[in-house]
Amino acid sequence: MTAAQPKIVVDADACPVKEQISSTAVRFGVPVWMVSSYNHRLPELPGVTIFQVDASDQAADLFIANRLSPGDVLVTQDYGLATIGLAKRTTVLSPRGTMFTNDNIDRLLEERHQSAKRRRAGGRTKGPKPFTAEDRDRFLHVLTKVLSRMQENAPT
Repeated sequence: MTAAQPKIVVDADACPVKEQISSTAVRFGVPVWMVSSYNHRLPELPGVTIFQVDASDQAADLFIANRLSPGDVLVTQDYGLATIGLAKRTTVLSPRGTMFTNDNIDRLLEERHQSAKRRRAGGRTKGPKPFTAEDRDRFLHVLTKVLSRMQENAPT
């Protein structure tokens, strides 16, 4: 029995790099699954299969979590979903090009928890910085590196 071909799975509702994922995946011959709720209309892109799920809280995350395989690439901004992806032995990237790892995910989850506590206590926290062209370029560079490494290590 041979292992399934790795795929790129995208938590696509608010993903700002959908076009870059599609074009890069086509170059490397890697299939892409974009998952979003019915509330978000996704454009048809080359090499992309679109899955639309219920708009309920966590529906996209559960769909993704139940279909990830070791060796896949997961693109998400969600730290909880990133944690699940790491547990399933996937490569996990943020749309800004940050690679989530077992070494940094605990710190990121703790920072998120502390910010939530501050907000519940009436404090204010900063939101994410605006998405920039540099973020897009960094993501594209990291994704290309990941896919190149996967191709080099693929069994012949």
